[in-house]
Amino acid sequence: MEKTFNRLAGAVARATGRPWAFALCLTAVLIWAAAGPMFHYSETWQLVINTGTTIITFLMVFLIQNTQNRDGAAIQAKLDELIRSGRGKNDFIGIEHLTEAEVEQFRSLCAQAKIGKTMAT
Repeated sequence: MEKTFNRLAGAVARATGRPWAFALCLTAVLIWAAAGPMFHYSETWQLVINTGTTIITFLMVFLIQNTQNRDGAAIQAKLDELIRSGRGKNDFIGIEHLTEAEVEQFRSLCAQAKIGKTMAT
């Protein structure tokens, strides 16, 4: 089930990022707006767009978050491998699991090391 969901989430994320998807949504909104006078701008007319956009937004949040999680994990794995195979400090592997304060300590150490290298040259 997870692989099916991942494939679906990836396909939807790719499709919704295309210009035609934006054009389709814009067309739907324009049709809805043009239909306003015909429905006398009724509460039902307003409810149609509110319900539709709410449902789509709700579902898209989960699909986009799934795609972002997988992309982030893949990038992190690639960066970890670069650190392991290069001259990078292995201390940085896994820092994405630390608290914000702990990550800020690593940033400060990097900034200090950069300043030290700049002054040495």
